[in-house]
Amino acid sequence: MTPPTETTASRPRVEGLREAEILEATLQVLVDVGYDRLTMDAVALRARASKATLYRRWNSKLRLVIDALLTTKQTPSVPDTGSLRGDLQQLMCGAGGMTDGEAVGTFGAVITAIARDPEFADAFRREIVGPKIAVSQQIWERAKARGEVRPDLDLELVEPALAGIVLHRVFLIGERPTEELIGRVIDQIILPAVLPHPQPHSQTNSQTKEPS
Repeated sequence: MTPPTETTASRPRVEGLREAEILEATLQVLVDVGYDRLTMDAVALRARASKATLYRRWNSKLRLVIDALLTTKQTPSVPDTGSLRGDLQQLMCGAGGMTDGEAVGTFGAVITAIARDPEFADAFRREIVGPKIAVSQQIWERAKARGEVRPDLDLELVEPALAGIVLHRVFLIGERPTEELIGRVIDQIILPAVLPHPQPHSQTNSQTKEPS
């Protein structure tokens, strides 16, 4: 859709409280109808603004939605509990994590767009998912340095496994993403798969002396 043409070059920029109201309206429409059916007209109606007002700040639906999603995202911080288990639990159960109903709800609203719209998928992965992955990678690198995981572990492969399992249970099985669920996945799937294997007893120590 072509943005409405401005009649003057001196229209005020949309910012401050008005910008926040429009972004909040965007999130409401997004959760209600999903990214595919969201329109600038619908957001303008929900925000009680003109479409021209929206286009003064955002030149596309994609940019409007990404900016709205960024307003809900906490600045990622790396948990430091002293253990891999504690760090994963804190990361997944904190603001913006899997137990955050708003974060999970908005993800559900854009999941089809991630599959169908390459431009949106690229922006979503870069600006929304990217910082979360960077934090998770730091947790795993630190655990590897502490010797908590096998030295041969493929961190790039294992890092997204926890979120993937939880999202599968949430969206396909219909299970609530509780702290208890996340703890079970960590304890029964993630940690057993990544912890160092027990070292076998040496043959020398295991041998018994033959009687004289």
